[in-house]
Amino acid sequence: MCGIVGMVAPPGGAPVEGERVRAMARAIVHRGPDDEGFYLTPRVGLGMRRLSIIDLSTGHQPIGNEDGSLQVVFNGEIYNYRSLREELLARGHQLRTASDTEVLVHLYEDLGDDLVTRLNGMFAFALWDERRRRLLLARDRMGEKPLYFTQLADGAFLFASELKALATDPRVERRLDLRALRKYLQYEFVPAPHTMLAGVYKLPPAHRLIVEEGSWRMERYWQLPDPGEPRPISLAAAAEELRERLREAVRIRLIADVPLGILLSGGIDSSTVAALACAEAGQRVETFSIAFAEKSFDESAHARRVAAHLGTHHHEAIVTEQEMLATVGRIPALLDEPLGDASLIPTYLLSEFTRRDVTVALGGDGGDELLAGYPTYFAHRLAESYRRLPSWMRRGVIEPLVARLPVSTANLSFDFKAKRFVQGAALPLGMRHTVWMGSFTAPQQARLLLPEIAATVPDEEVYDEILPYDSPSPLDPVERMMRLDAGHYLSEGVLVKVDRASMAASLETRAPFLDHTLVEFLCSLPLSLKLRGSSGKMVLKEAMRNDLPASILARPKKGFGMPVAQWLQQGLRPLVRETLSPDRLRRQGLFSPSDVARLLAEHESGQADHRKLLWTLLMFELWPFAPK
Repeated sequence: MCGIVGMVAPPGGAPVEGERVRAMARAIVHRGPDDEGFYLTPRVGLGMRRLSIIDLSTGHQPIGNEDGSLQVVFNGEIYNYRSLREELLARGHQLRTASDTEVLVHLYEDLGDDLVTRLNGMFAFALWDERRRRLLLARDRMGEKPLYFTQLADGAFLFASELKALATDPRVERRLDLRALRKYLQYEFVPAPHTMLAGVYKLPPAHRLIVEEGSWRMERYWQLPDPGEPRPISLAAAAEELRERLREAVRIRLIADVPLGILLSGGIDSSTVAALACAEAGQRVETFSIAFAEKSFDESAHARRVAAHLGTHHHEAIVTEQEMLATVGRIPALLDEPLGDASLIPTYLLSEFTRRDVTVALGGDGGDELLAGYPTYFAHRLAESYRRLPSWMRRGVIEPLVARLPVSTANLSFDFKAKRFVQGAALPLGMRHTVWMGSFTAPQQARLLLPEIAATVPDEEVYDEILPYDSPSPLDPVERMMRLDAGHYLSEGVLVKVDRASMAASLETRAPFLDHTLVEFLCSLPLSLKLRGSSGKMVLKEAMRNDLPASILARPKKGFGMPVAQWLQQGLRPLVRETLSPDRLRRQGLFSPSDVARLLAEHESGQADHRKLLWTLLMFELWPFAPK
């Protein structure tokens, strides 16, 4: 696991300055505290910071081919590198190390840009071809590892694992992208290829980018398979195959030359990973979880039950509200773009706690999006029935009753879910989903943003990722929203959170559910094997029924929630009041001071629950590059 940076000089332009490349690398030392390396010429500069996981003694980067004409810097893990290495040796390649990184340059010699199609792993890498004066960038299929890039006014091309590394170069403008701002307010994250800085981009998952002759082009090399006609397969047969595929995905992710553990929440996904790791490891497995004092947010008892059932060596940290509130002040250092997901805080605290004992940890990310685990999927079916009710009943009876429900600050309280449901139920499919999952709706943004700001970006440009999902399709609406989440919310929200939180603690995380061969298998299964009634993950529950307690398999989805509503009223109130003060907002010139004051007053008085809106605003204002 590493952080990578680099620069390509423009044809006929100023040569690469090595100190600029070194400065970018210093900005992401947390991603790789063990080692650094550089390849510097007038034409190109490559840099890396290394967190040593595999081949500790000879895995130093950059790594070249036999004559040094190819050079690569790499962030991530290639889980099938051993079999690839044997193929390369059999074809006459000479490999000097036992690292996964070295296979990249030799695969490129044989396959060119198509080397990415042979890789099973999580990765972002940059490969310089000196003979062709050409740079290849690539990112893994599901988006586990990040990669940012920009082309400067003078034609120089820069890339880095994090935005903050690019921002060390004074030639990179720190100008706010208003379209990205509006997307962030809607989704709580900025979807690729956009970033919050104008002219700076994220390489989307499953894409490669080629830089040559002073220009760049981007290509997709993989996408989620279209399910087409679902496989004619029984629940029992699908469960058996799923368990075997998951077992293999876990097995290859247990390969490491450093201590390794499991992040255990007590939910079915992380419990599945822990159970299969115990079966594969041949030794007692280390598991890690954190506990909270607020009972509606605490899952530690379920994690302890799973750990006792599996016989793991379980580590539990009790996190106080004071520790969590103190972590809010560290968010600017953790993130290079705003992220409205408050579970970043416990994810970081869990990563920091886990890193005291291990360097690598496996988790359960991806199970909800691929196996219909979120309650929103069933809610879409309820919404279709709700929309068929007479208008007088919906607007005259149900919605007024829901609006009068007393406000609760508990995790996923009934009033919170009911109000979100009726807010989006009458909207088209994709828009409905974004209302339920996101933050500021279009009407709310119209009130929040100053008129001159709102007028610069039409609504259709805010929702262009979503609009195709509102078009006619033979796919079941739930299946369509699962695909949207896998390519949008998972890659741009969940995985960004996990990457930044874990790498801030110098912990590598691995996600067996995101193995692309497993993803392709799950996409081929009929929806009826995933969602039945209001219960999701049916095939996974069947696959693990002999491995996990029945009480764990029957648990509803809960999530890694935080008492944000209560924090905003109490412990964070001074910070929020200062950060969202009318004077500051007027100087900034983006948001209506009166509308923000209204949101604060209604939330603090208990008149309304604006936790998502206020947290989204707070995270933007705490972003280091936010206009002051």
